[in-house]
Formats: sequence, structure tokens, C-alpha cells
Amino acid sequence: MIIQPRPFDHADAVKLNAQVQREYAERYGDGEGDVTPLDPSMFEPPHGLYLLAYDERGRPVATGGWRSQERNDEGYADGDAELKRMFVIPEGRGQGLARRMLAALEADARAAGRIRMVLETGDKQPEAIALYASSGYTPCEKFGYYRMHDSSLCMAKPLR
Repeated sequence: MIIQPRPFDHADAVKLNAQVQREYAERYGDGEGDVTPLDPSMFEPPHGLYLLAYDERGRPVATGGWRSQERNDEGYADGDAELKRMFVIPEGRGQGLARRMLAALEADARAAGRIRMVLETGDKQPEAIALYASSGYTPCEKFGYYRMHDSSLCMAKPLR
């Protein structure tokens, strides 16, 4: 697998984002997926990064990104890097790709001077929860768009 930086609105990113949105909608039964407002500029270095992973045939198989956050009324803290759109297509799961993507995003956020990586996931994503817990993430105070939702789980990991 080859992991490469790409814009959030790159055609391959759009394709995989549509796929992850369908999966969210199926898991949570809401028909809409994740409606957190995101703009491609949020993932532009040095304030963020968006990555795509490709298989040996050049097919996009995974995505993930981070964006800078500072203290605000949604519960973020100064120096946060928020993980977004971590996703591996079903055929690519179980090969350690999400773990590689996560490590690359953490390293980039750390190099950009971010202090803490934060993420929001849901209680119907046990695979994601297990990945994050095994990678050193611990529960933290809720933040972000879904902070008032009972099914929302927020986790954090120091980057320093």
C-alpha cells in the first residue's frame, strides 16, 4: 500500500467519503451519515493533512486526515489536531492499513506542532474504538459537532 497526501476534494477522496458516509448511515440508521461541516481548506498543510492509501493496482482503499483546532465553544483545546474521515474499504480491512494511516497522521500533526490528537467516533463502530484504544487513545471530554449525542465517543492522545 502506498499512502499519499491528496486534497480533501480529490476525486478519489470524494469517492471514499461517499462510501464511508453510506456505512455511517447504515450503522446509525439515520440516513445521512456524518454531517460535520468540513471544507477542503481545513486539511491544507501546515494546518492539516489529508491522506489516501492506494493498493498495488492504484485503487484508493483508505483515507484519513487531521485538521487544526483551537479552544472554542465546541470543546476543543488549544493545540488540538482533530482526526477526521478515517476509513478503510471492507476488502482492505485487517491488514494494518488503518494503523499505518493513523501513525502517519499523528507524525504529521506532531511535526506541525500540535499538542494533542483528538477524535470523535460512535458506539456502533467497535473496530474503530478498538484501534484507537490499542493505539494509546483514552476517553476525553466530549467536543465537536456530535458532543451532545449519546452515541458519540471522544478520545484523545498526547502528541508530545
